Amino acid sequence: MATAFRDWPWPLQALFYVAVAIVLVLAGFYVPGSPLNSVRTQLETAQAELKPLDTEVQGLRVYRQRRAELQSEMDALGKQLATLQTIVPEDKETDQFILMVQRSAVTAGVSIRSLTASPIAQKPYYFEMPFAVEADGPYYAVLDFFSRMGRLSRIINVGDLKLSSVGTNTGQKFHMAAGTSVSGSFTVTTFFTSPAPQQPPPTAAGAPAKR
Repeated sequence: MATAFRDWPWPLQALFYVAVAIVLVLAGFYVPGSPLNSVRTQLETAQAELKPLDTEVQGLRVYRQRRAELQSEMDALGKQLATLQTIVPEDKETDQFILMVQRSAVTAGVSIRSLTASPIAQKPYYFEMPFAVEADGPYYAVLDFFSRMGRLSRIINVGDLKLSSVGTNTGQKFHMAAGTSVSGSFTVTTFFTSPAPQQPPPTAAGAPAKR
């Protein structure tokens, strides 16, 4: 004789209710058309779409870090370029260079008697701008003068140096200051880069060409 459900022991009733709940949940997940199954399908679709996006985000993070590194490198190169433009300017800046040499001479106690520009020599990536210089002054003052030119912001080379004692020079052209012991001539060369040639403005269509 069958026993009524209400007469079952309470542990068996609890197990029965748990089993029914599990069956209902599984039915909700796997029975086609059920709301739970629809939500489950949408969740799986969203996860499938999220995976390639995660991969793409990881790649973009690498580019973001690389961008920061490139920006830092560009800033450093910009500072180096500014320094190089000071050492080897784009233009000749002849007047500024002559003033720099003259100030170095005056500070050292050397008299520059003449400073004559020589022809500019074109090199593959720069131009040489030499000057023939005649100067005189005390021996150690002349050494200080050369030392000061070596510390100028522009690159300067000194060549063709010909120094002699004032006592052995005859026919001096200038009145020398007291203490002058050395006079001579040398070549001071500085450098500059050539700016890119400017293109002529385009001629308007139909306008006659200038002859």
